[in-house]
Amino acid sequence: MAVGKEIRGKIKSFENTKKITKAMEMVSASKMRKAQDRMRAARPYADKIRNITANLSQANPEYHSPYMRKGGDAKVSGFIVVSTDKGLCGGLNTNVLRSVTNKMRDLQAAGSTTQAVAIGNKGFSFLNRIGVPVVSHATQLGDKPQLDKLIGPVKVMLDAFVAGKVDAVYLCYTKFINTMKQEPMVEQLLPLTADRLQQTAAEKALHGWDYIYEPDAPSVIDELLTRYIEALVYQAVAENMASEQSARMVAMKAATDNAGNLINELKLVYNKTRQAAITKELSEIVGGAAAISG
Repeated sequence: MAVGKEIRGKIKSFENTKKITKAMEMVSASKMRKAQDRMRAARPYADKIRNITANLSQANPEYHSPYMRKGGDAKVSGFIVVSTDKGLCGGLNTNVLRSVTNKMRDLQAAGSTTQAVAIGNKGFSFLNRIGVPVVSHATQLGDKPQLDKLIGPVKVMLDAFVAGKVDAVYLCYTKFINTMKQEPMVEQLLPLTADRLQQTAAEKALHGWDYIYEPDAPSVIDELLTRYIEALVYQAVAENMASEQSARMVAMKAATDNAGNLINELKLVYNKTRQAAITKELSEIVGGAAAISG
């Protein structure tokens, strides 16, 4: 039964694949919980520094930081693209990179050139393939985002914005909604818009202090705005990592279920083939016996 042997080989192969995908699903589930905890732990710091930054920027109206300059028609646009280092996470990277491509196409149609900072190996490879200049990149971040690995590449784009070489900067990442849903985001990071630093009445009352700046207001406000922008990028990377583990867990669960369905179908085909072979042999035996006796 050459056909039966081939089917048994396929069944064995799918069973091995099912074991691998099941193990990857369990690992991703464990990492997902840790990534979600890190993501949620970073949110209070980002909210706190936003309140302080908003109050400081409004407390000294005579100084306007270059990060908050009024934006016009952008001739050069920068993108900070956050993606994953590894695959097997469904359409996570495809969705965010498609959003990046659409935004770049709209800006190029308006006469703007683009350049990018890539965080994650998948985004870095994609940007190189489509010919977008990558001024800096950070890859192999591991399962836990490290701020010291992010500051260097991001500072290249911030310095270009302050120097006037870049007119607008966009932050592109995948926002974690829940385990089953992750949303690609393309947000304007610079110049900082008023809605990002908007405060509620309670926040204004809580942080309504006057300040003495040392050494001076420009140094303090610019440094704090830099920290605020770095916190936004760190939060985006944390959200993307939580989304990655959730998407990988769902993708591996789907792969495990599909492998199980294929195994069941192959077992059914194998049993039918085996039964047909047995029936054929019995028919030959009966036919031979009838011919001898007749």
